[in-house]
Amino acid sequence: MKDFFNRFFKLDENKTSVKTEVIAGITTFMTMAYILAVNPDLLGKSGMDKNAVFTATVLASTLATLLMALLANLPFVLSAGMGLNAYFTYTVVKQMGCSWQLALAAVFTEGIIFIILSLTNVREAIFNAIPKPLKTGVTVGIGLYIAIIGLKSAGIVIPNEDTLVKLISFKVWSPQTCAALLAMFGILITGTLMYRKVTGSILLGIIITWVLGMICEITGLYVPNPNLKLFSVIPNKIMSTDLTLAPTWCAFIEGFKQIPLTWSGLLGFFSILFAFLFVDLFDTIGTLIGCASSGNMLDKEGKLPGIKGALTADAIGTTLGAALGTSTVTTFVESASGVSAGGRTGLTALTASGLFFISMFFSPIFLTIPSFATAPALVMVGYLMVTQITKINFEDPTDAVPAYISFISMPFFYSISEGISFGIISYCFINLISGNISKIHPLMYFLSILFILKYALI
Repeated sequence: MKDFFNRFFKLDENKTSVKTEVIAGITTFMTMAYILAVNPDLLGKSGMDKNAVFTATVLASTLATLLMALLANLPFVLSAGMGLNAYFTYTVVKQMGCSWQLALAAVFTEGIIFIILSLTNVREAIFNAIPKPLKTGVTVGIGLYIAIIGLKSAGIVIPNEDTLVKLISFKVWSPQTCAALLAMFGILITGTLMYRKVTGSILLGIIITWVLGMICEITGLYVPNPNLKLFSVIPNKIMSTDLTLAPTWCAFIEGFKQIPLTWSGLLGFFSILFAFLFVDLFDTIGTLIGCASSGNMLDKEGKLPGIKGALTADAIGTTLGAALGTSTVTTFVESASGVSAGGRTGLTALTASGLFFISMFFSPIFLTIPSFATAPALVMVGYLMVTQITKINFEDPTDAVPAYISFISMPFFYSISEGISFGIISYCFINLISGNISKIHPLMYFLSILFILKYALI
């Protein structure tokens, strides 16, 4: 079996091993297992059946990640994208008044369009057109972005009206301060393990922090409070057989029937479709750039071998996800945790795919992995990605300033796609005004105009 994996996934060629790839797959899965709890909750608020959404999320993640392993041989993991699921519920359904079935129809259509774009190399061309300095800036930006996601999910950083965010107060003991302290300790533990070069240090950091959380709950230091989004970290049972797809399976067909056959109705549907399409396209490209760059997986020209297969897996995943009953499936930025753990091939993705499928039956265990346990992994992966900043030539402002604009935009605007948008616009503008026209790929001009129109019209 070891020889089979070695030949099929080209482990020796990628200077990795079965053990490293499996640990990387487990690490990535652990850092993004929260989606199995968050996605049903978010989409459930749109009127969808939560149990069906859970099953759909698991199956879509399993199949899309399996396709990533087989079609691209890359260590990236896919699931229902955060942000896109919120847009699905709060904008399309609640704000615009559309049904969740119609929203699924838009997601399904988006997936079909992406399959066509992937097979015709349009998405690959966009990836290759982005210059190396900007790709590095995207990597750094994603590092900052996932670090703030980790700090926020652990409750270390909280909202503040005057300064936007601030550090949680430790003056009064509460379940929130306990969770924040556990996450901080987890960051220090993970950092120490990384310094000691312990294999699977990020995964061990998650497990150690989770075990400490169990001890705190048993001793009464950590008290679960669902109203504060603080749940028990101790599984109440091992297995679950409450699985169903009936309420959401192929519900997008009913959604197509609900599209108003008027100019305003069709325009509204296509505006929803474009929003899903735009965010998914550039979130995916940004994630692939960031994760691949952090693992030194790009070639000398800044291209990613296997990119076509990766984009195709992403597109098919979205289409399958809509048919099953979940919002847009996309490549997860948490894949960087597996890359940081040494994952370099599709065996990492295959491992994560298998764990997603298993989680369908052992959901009580996986759904109890707390945010404060996965937060240290996100923060430390962010640190590893930010180290790429040394590759930016800060003596050349035509390269450095667009990269800088790109990486500060992502955490402040809480969006990978916005960071790419402003990075591309600024790169074209600065180099055009500076007379460096030869540095700009023709496709970059088109993208800049597209982004400017997006901000002006949408």
